[in-house]
Amino acid sequence: MRIALINENSQAAKNSLIETTLRKVVEPMGHTVDNYGMYTAEDKAQLTYVQCGLLASLLLNTGAADYVVTGCGTGEGAMLACNSFPGVLCGHLTDPSDGYMFAQINDGNCVALPFAKDFGWGAELKLEMIFQQLFGFGHGNGYPKERVVPEQRNKKILDGVKAVTYRPLLDILKDLDRDFVRATIAGEHFAALFYPQCRDEAIAGFLRSLG
Repeated sequence: MRIALINENSQAAKNSLIETTLRKVVEPMGHTVDNYGMYTAEDKAQLTYVQCGLLASLLLNTGAADYVVTGCGTGEGAMLACNSFPGVLCGHLTDPSDGYMFAQINDGNCVALPFAKDFGWGAELKLEMIFQQLFGFGHGNGYPKERVVPEQRNKKILDGVKAVTYRPLLDILKDLDRDFVRATIAGEHFAALFYPQCRDEAIAGFLRSLG
């Protein structure tokens, strides 16, 4: 699994800590981590939590990433933004049990975490435990055992509803403000990480046309 890490501007200073913790947990499991930044609060390319949502959708819809880890001060804004775009099923995680149950019950492809609220002493240990529960036991297996069948059925229903209620991402990109989209993909390492993995030539072509 290719996991993308995205940080918005208010919590960008914590990017290195989050990346280190994520890699520590998931790389021994055989997963790959791509860090899309922001890398520091002083980055030239600044991301709002709304742009994190668009970037998550770009990565997931084009196959450039299989999973996205993002967040903001509380995690709420990033979660709402991610779920505003097609192809993203984002959960809001605050503790390890959230990580396990979101993976097993909701089987999403994106998580938003609070990187300011309750992020104090031992924060990296809490993150480590969340990532262990989120990525360490598979996905979509259900919890508890007696609820597996209806939970898996409900997930398929939700996927079907989302397929109807969201427009294609390329159409959305064409209708969004061009400067907003340019700023979303202006990260220092975006091109090097995204284009080699992107499997949607139409979206890749549109992004390149923005200059």
